Amino acid sequence: MYIICTYDVKSKNCPKFMKLLRRYLFHVQESVFEGELTPAAYKKLTKELEKIITDDDHVAIYYSYNSKMIKKQEIGNSIDKTRFIID
Repeated sequence: MYIICTYDVKSKNCPKFMKLLRRYLFHVQESVFEGELTPAAYKKLTKELEKIITDDDHVAIYYSYNSKMIKKQEIGNSIDKTRFIID
């Protein structure tokens, strides 16, 4: 399944969310991650997110079981994905 995950969290929580999401998805914009996950990995990710989220945080996950149904258009500068390969 293809996942797009966005978050709006307190600045002190950003490193936790980024570290977790980088283990599963590609960082494509400040608080946006995307990539392919198996249903089992998706379930594991959501469980881990539930453990670190606070009442002030918000996470939105968009998903599709058919990645061919998703069209993407990028305008402007994007984050260099290669700089996030090694953590």
